[in-house]
This record gives sequence, C-alpha cells and structure tokens, in this order.
Amino acid sequence: MTALEKKVCMMGAPGVGKTSLVRRYVESTFSDKYLSTVGVKIDRKVVPVGDDTINMMLWDLQGEERYQWVRLQYLRGASGYVLVADGTRPETLEVALGLQENAAGRDESLPFVLLINKSDLTADWSMDAARVGELRGKGWTVLETSAKSGNGVEEAFRDLATRLL
Repeated sequence: MTALEKKVCMMGAPGVGKTSLVRRYVESTFSDKYLSTVGVKIDRKVVPVGDDTINMMLWDLQGEERYQWVRLQYLRGASGYVLVADGTRPETLEVALGLQENAAGRDESLPFVLLINKSDLTADWSMDAARVGELRGKGWTVLETSAKSGNGVEEAFRDLATRLL
C-alpha cells in the first residue's frame, strides 16, 4: 500500500460553494452561513483508492475576480484541481472556463473536474444543458453536486482522486 500526498485546488467565482463542497466532503457538514474565503484555506482528507491511500490537501482558494492571478500562483505544485460553477448562475460557468483555460496554459496535463453545484435548487436552475453537453463532448468530467444535500460530492472527489494516481 502506497500513501501519496496530492495538492488539489478548488477554483471558481465567489459564492459558487467551493468552501461548502470542501466542508461537505471533509466534515460531512453544511452551513447556510456564507463566509467569503480570504486567501486560501487548506483542509485534508485521507482517501483510500484501491491499494493506495491519497492524502488530499484541498486548497480552497478565494473567489474574488481581482485576485485571479494569485489563484493561479497557488496551482504551483498542484496535482489536480476542481472547478466549481453555480447551477443557478450561468455566468459562473464562464468564470470556471476562464480559470480552466489559464490553468491548462500553465500545465494542461493536470486532471480536473467541473462541478456544477447547488443541484438541490432545481426551481432556480438555469445552466445551459447544451453548453454542459459540449464540455462533456470534449472529454471533460462534469458533475452536478449539492453541498447542501451531499448529492454527488463524494463521487466527484473520488473520481478526481482516482485520476490523481
């Protein structure tokens, strides 16, 4: 059995649920209180994958647009990343796509997943299904999640952990 340490960066626009997703995944909790991340918050989760163990170091990066260049600096040494968009705010997908383009410009071999969060808010859902289909057609892993209900969260991080090997 091999234990590997992997740095994973969480990236997306402000308020998409990056911190809530990490909290749901690491602590199995959810809070409706919105607290904006300042700088970076690092959490850890040990994930068994087959015969190996991955110590995932989850870097939750602040979402302010004016600090986008700082976020990309945090990618240094990363093994992968999670892009997060809010299914009730389609413009956040464009932010995620811009971040992915910049991240791929630094290292296109880094594995990533795109999470469209807040799937529990079906009445407010306004994500363009055709656009999401295009991304899947390009080979992207695009998953719908809900930090509130936990729907899809474990699966999303497990998918990325498997690809980090």
